[in-house]
Amino acid sequence: MKRKIIKLTNNLNKNQVQLKKRALYYLGKRDYSRAELRKKILVYSETLEITKDNLELVLDELEKKEWLSDIRFSEQFVLTKKRKFGTRKIAHELKLRGVEELIINRVLKDIKDDEFFLAKQIWEKKFNQIPITINEKAKQIRFMQSRGIEVSIIHKILSGKSPELL
Repeated sequence: MKRKIIKLTNNLNKNQVQLKKRALYYLGKRDYSRAELRKKILVYSETLEITKDNLELVLDELEKKEWLSDIRFSEQFVLTKKRKFGTRKIAHELKLRGVEELIINRVLKDIKDDEFFLAKQIWEKKFNQIPITINEKAKQIRFMQSRGIEVSIIHKILSGKSPELL
């Protein structure tokens, strides 16, 4: 009877090790938020018959060893997306990936000072010409809004004035 109990415990540990290996494999390719990684390995954990509590224990261990970090994921995400998108779009994408609001605000605070210049670079790459007609202006505004740029910044850019004069 004792052997069976020990054997079941060892299998559970082996399964947790397999789950941890799978998680580390994914983390070796790129950073993930905790919610993203949980979603990614959830199906695999079910095939290994690992409970959700044990799955959370594996994720806790990865966070404790700093292999999984929502802050690092968010910083990397902002770094790669800030040249293409505004802060509103980036914040929305991070929320979809399960990052806490506090972390999002902290990470986006770093690029708030450069927000006008980043938005202007996005605009220059696509248009680089102040709109003449109302239709052109509407098209440029829609494009910039779809990129998650604040309306006030869009109007500053389309007015053609530098931010110091406004």
